[in-house]
Amino acid sequence: MNEAYAERVAADTVRIERLLPGPLERVWEYLTDPEKRRLWLAAGAIELHVGGRSELLFHNDALTGHDDAPPAKYAGCGGPVALAGRVTACAPPRLLAYTWGGEDDDASEVRFELQERDDAVLLVLTHRRLRGRDTMISVASGWHAHLGVLLDRLHGRAPASFWPAHTRLESEYALRLPAP
Repeated sequence: MNEAYAERVAADTVRIERLLPGPLERVWEYLTDPEKRRLWLAAGAIELHVGGRSELLFHNDALTGHDDAPPAKYAGCGGPVALAGRVTACAPPRLLAYTWGGEDDDASEVRFELQERDDAVLLVLTHRRLRGRDTMISVASGWHAHLGVLLDRLHGRAPASFWPAHTRLESEYALRLPAP
């Protein structure tokens, strides 16, 4: 499961699942605490109530401690890159959802659902309202790479370099996610 690819579950939606080492509260902190979240995704504040602001600040070039320059296609995405949104669902410590790259109803939305599985936690990440195949491929490969960093951090391992993983995964998702 921890290497499984994201799946298209609707024409504009991808879902990816990961079994993470628990406990639940620890995984929740890695989603909500800016200092922990910056270790695998992005820093920035998230107001944990429906309607609250989410402000993510990405530094993907420094995410894994490697000299990690983005490929030319993503030259502007190394860091810092700011992304604002609105919280659309919040039920600590099991559910967090917010818009991605905008605060209106047209913005895409990412949803994190956490379920206890013995001493592990199943993370179900759903990203919907994705416009176009290229966006879906980029988003799926991005989440896959970021969740790989999260998994390594939770296991106390040094993560692999982000951008090479993202580039490889983007090529793989281009084959796995055909046009609808």
